[in-house]
Amino acid sequence: MNRTKKEFSIENIDDFVQRAIIWSAQFREVVVLDSNNHHLPHHTFSKLLAFDALTSIQSGDIQQIQEYQSQLRDWCFGFITYDVKNTIEELTSVNPDYLHFPDMVFFQPKRLISINEDAKVVFEYLALCEDEIDSDFNEIVATNISTKFVDKPIELTPRVTSEKYKKQFSKAIDYIKRGDTYELNYCIEFYNNDTELNPYVFYNQLNNKSKSSFAAFVKFGHLFALCASPERYLKKNNDVVISQPIKGTAARGKTYKEDEKQKSDLLNSTKERAENIMIVDLVRNDLSKIANKNSVEVNELCGIYTFEHVHQMISTVSCKISNDTQPMDVISNTFPMGSMTGAPKKRTMEIIEEIEDHKRGLYSGTIGYFTPTQDFDFNVVIRTLLYNQKEKYASLSVGSAITFLAEAEKEYEECLLKSKAIRDLLLQK
Repeated sequence: MNRTKKEFSIENIDDFVQRAIIWSAQFREVVVLDSNNHHLPHHTFSKLLAFDALTSIQSGDIQQIQEYQSQLRDWCFGFITYDVKNTIEELTSVNPDYLHFPDMVFFQPKRLISINEDAKVVFEYLALCEDEIDSDFNEIVATNISTKFVDKPIELTPRVTSEKYKKQFSKAIDYIKRGDTYELNYCIEFYNNDTELNPYVFYNQLNNKSKSSFAAFVKFGHLFALCASPERYLKKNNDVVISQPIKGTAARGKTYKEDEKQKSDLLNSTKERAENIMIVDLVRNDLSKIANKNSVEVNELCGIYTFEHVHQMISTVSCKISNDTQPMDVISNTFPMGSMTGAPKKRTMEIIEEIEDHKRGLYSGTIGYFTPTQDFDFNVVIRTLLYNQKEKYASLSVGSAITFLAEAEKEYEECLLKSKAIRDLLLQK
């Protein structure tokens, strides 16, 4: 579908995007994706902003999403929740759902703004609103940036105490000893059920502090995802599919010397490398289901990358696919991502359902887009505050990989580390 394009020059791109997010409050559907200028392997874009659906689909049926996306032949933005696993595998979810996100939502934006490395802002509008490009640009530039997102500090309560965590951890270890699973991503929730929050301003503050490589702001009616993810789930570029699982986390050091030691310790950690390699094997197996013969390749194993608050161990796995492979077939054969489940995947997801006590929903699902040429790029929804504004419910889930070498106290501390940036920000007034 043809779009009218107009280019603008902006001195302060981050400032412009913050204003655009606040301006977007008028629309029901919004997705903003921000790489924060991280040039990780297979970097694609700087920022993409999609507003205002012309068409949309809300479904739990993979095939319906496939038909919608393939017929559209236009930009398409949205999300897939973790529990879509139940339609891919013979699985069920009975844990309580406190957030009520639909399984999958995708929409065709009337208004699309892309920002690339040359800092050029390109408005790409469908014909029915192309005459609003200039007025929208002027409105965005004139939008006031606020830094206040709450009237009072918001404290998130852990649904799982440290004592209960240790109990559930022991159950996971028992399953590992029995051989049911080799690695299991056990997730816990921090929540507040009386949250009054300006999600537009909060996301801007979170993104300013985290500067994550796969950050995302999502609005679907009264539902919000405020995401500071560093992880790519899956990207398709022509006939190449790329996955970049993260397993292995270390806190940043307070000095340069301490920071370098943290990186070195992470790189040489037997436990962290074992976790990462197990997930790489799982990803290789997933990709082999849709890959051309002998095309699955590990491009980088256990690379160390530095972010604002943590160091991460990231591997890159790729394959080639045939031209007639549908995008949603690639996703359905690899979802949910191995870094958020474990190995073997199906049995591990059954155990996860047993030991966790809340429905993950969009957490450990994915947010991203399809291009008009059937390419796509999706993140992993971690380091994310999920917010049901109507019900005043805010949720932050975090997890860590449990293997035979894991220790309960250290894994719980890792969960606290991963949740710290968002929890601390909510406590600010």
